[in-house]
Amino acid sequence: MNFDCKQLLIGGLVGAAVVTFLRTDTFRKGCAKVVAAGLQLKDDAAEFVESVKEDAEDVNAENKQKGKA
Repeated sequence: MNFDCKQLLIGGLVGAAVVTFLRTDTFRKGCAKVVAAGLQLKDDAAEFVESVKEDAEDVNAENKQKGKA
């Protein structure tokens, strides 16, 4: 075998190993946990932004009340 054939063989073996790993339950469960954590982070960030928005609206309303008084 020359150098190019060795690289092709190694690449094929590594590719087969990766495909086998991607099909395992452990990998799928790990991906599910990562996705779930990402969705939770998104929900937490949206909740935080809504809280900040409400606080800003409250401050704005208080400033308008002070201006009228």
